[in-house]
Amino acid sequence: MHKIKGSSLIFFLIILLYSLFGFKSELAYRGSDEPIYWVVSKQCVLKVIGSTNINKFSCTILEYVQPDTLTVIKISKQQRIKMTGSILLNVQNFDCKNAMMTNDLRKTLKAKQYPKLKITFEDLSEYPDPNDLKAKITGRVTIHLAGVIKQYDIDYHYKFSADHNICLIGNKELNFSDFHIDPPKRLGGMIKTNNSLNVEFTLNLKVLQ
Repeated sequence: MHKIKGSSLIFFLIILLYSLFGFKSELAYRGSDEPIYWVVSKQCVLKVIGSTNINKFSCTILEYVQPDTLTVIKISKQQRIKMTGSILLNVQNFDCKNAMMTNDLRKTLKAKQYPKLKITFEDLSEYPDPNDLKAKITGRVTIHLAGVIKQYDIDYHYKFSADHNICLIGNKELNFSDFHIDPPKRLGGMIKTNNSLNVEFTLNLKVLQ
């Protein structure tokens, strides 16, 4: 029986440890031009938080039913992460837990004329790192709403599941006026909705490698 030389044994142990603990994670793709595919699951939520001169309100689309895949690719260490792909949401599915407010928001967003809200993902500042305790990155998206197209920089928080899939939470403050929309009013203008909105979307993504 042949003896394993010291250098060979060390190399063997390194490979073994990598196999056991260095799971085939996204980190392996840093600096690679090989695409990674993120499948958007149904458990995705879009939330809009706004306020009037009287109170605050929150409206949500609770389920994303159309399966889509986002493609993520890093060209080099000096460049941002390129993304392609988008999600389509039915504006008519917004629910504010108040029939009057729900109807006002859908009407304000011109749901009948423009029934879809589209979010196209352009890039990321870096690939999510399961070992980064900050778990924060930024990204650029293009939003198609009420017949208007606007691009925004988004702040993201993220977390990995036990099976190494990703929950990506994006947050951005924007205005009705960005999309040439007048905020809804009630009771002859006595109740006025403020122009600014906080938009938060949660994407649960299955990573295909």
